[in-house]
Amino acid sequence: MLSSLRRCMSPRLSWRAHAFSPQSCRFTWFILRRSISHQSRPNSLASASVTQAIQHESSHPPKTILIVNKLRTQPVIQAIDDFLEHVRTSYPGVRVFAEDRPDIPAGAEVWRPGSQSEKVDLVVTLGGDGTILHAASLFSLGAVPPVLSFSMGTLGFLLPFHIDDFAKALESVFQGKATILNRMRLSCTFFDGDGRKIGVDEDEWQVMNEIALHRGSSPHLNTIDIYVDGQHLTEAVSDGVIVSTPTGSTAYSLSAGGPIVHPSLSAVVLVPICPRSLSFRPLVFPSSSSVTLRIGDRSRAAAGVSMDGRVSHVLNPGDSVTVQVSPFPVPCINRSSISEDGSERHTEGVGPGKEDDWVRDINNLLQYNATFRSKALLRYSRT
Repeated sequence: MLSSLRRCMSPRLSWRAHAFSPQSCRFTWFILRRSISHQSRPNSLASASVTQAIQHESSHPPKTILIVNKLRTQPVIQAIDDFLEHVRTSYPGVRVFAEDRPDIPAGAEVWRPGSQSEKVDLVVTLGGDGTILHAASLFSLGAVPPVLSFSMGTLGFLLPFHIDDFAKALESVFQGKATILNRMRLSCTFFDGDGRKIGVDEDEWQVMNEIALHRGSSPHLNTIDIYVDGQHLTEAVSDGVIVSTPTGSTAYSLSAGGPIVHPSLSAVVLVPICPRSLSFRPLVFPSSSSVTLRIGDRSRAAAGVSMDGRVSHVLNPGDSVTVQVSPFPVPCINRSSISEDGSERHTEGVGPGKEDDWVRDINNLLQYNATFRSKALLRYSRT
C-alpha cells in the first residue's frame, strides 16, 4: 500500500488517496476539498501536517464550480448554456463561477484569481489543451482544484472527455467515483546577476508543460550554464534549453527530440534546442532535483523565456532561473471515471475502467510506432 501511494502521488501533494490503481488514484470529494488556502505555500517539512489536516475534512460533493473556456464561438456558447442548465436542474445549490470577461455566461458569478478569490471545488474547462494550461495558471499561488476537461472539437493529450459526455462525467464526480491523475507542475524563480530574486513571491511562475529559454530573433547562439542541485552539469551552446514536466514531454520537448514520459511519473526532463554539440542529449532527472539555467557571461545573446507558450522574461548574461517541482500539481480527472459501469463495451484489450488514457492518446494522437502503411495509420487517417 505504501509503495502504491508513493508511485501515485508526487512529492508534497496536498491530497489523500482512498484507493489505488497503477496509473491513477481514486479520490472521494471530502478528500478533494482543499483545506489549505490559495496563498499557502507548504514546504517539504510542512507536508505531513498539511496532509493530516486534510484528513479531518467533512464529506461533501462539490459546492462551487469554475468554468474556463476558450473564445465563445457559437458551439461553446451552446455547450456552456446546456452545462449551466444541467447543473441548475440536477445539482441545485451549486454555485457556478466564470472568469471576469465581457462574455461571462448568464447565471454565472464573476471569479477573479488571487489570494482573496472564492474557493473553487471543481474546475471545468471547455476548449483545447491551451484552455487547461490557462486554467492551471489561474492558481499560481497554491493548490489547483480537480480539473474536468471537455474537448470542443479539438484533439489533445489533456482532453479525456467529449462535451457530449458532460452529464455522465459530472455524475461520476458528484457520486465520488472520479479517478484523477496528478500532473506535476514546475515552480520557476528568477534571479539577477547578483543573485537577487527578480520580483516577489507572487511573481513565481507555475508551469504545467515546460519552461523554454531560447535566443529568439538573435542571430547568435545562447551560452547557458546548467546546474543540477548546485553542481555544474555543462555549458550549453545552442538555440536554447527546455525544462519539461512529463505532461509537457509530448509538447515542445518532443518536437526538440525529448523523450516521451508517462505523466504519472515524477521527473524533470532537460532537452537542448538545436545544440552545437551532437553529444548534448536529453536527460531525465528525479523530481527532487533543482535545475538552474544561467545565461553565461560570454553569451552573445540574451535569452527569451517562455512558459507554457507565454512569454514572460528576458534573461541577460548573468541572469538565471531555478526550476524545481511545484508542491501543487494539477489533478486531472480521467475518462476511465465514466467507464467503470461496463456500459462502454470493448471487443479487445483491457476492460472498461482499467484503460490508461495516456496509452490511448499516444496511439491515437501521435500514431506511436505506426509505419507508413500500418493499420493504425490507416485507421486514424482523415482521408
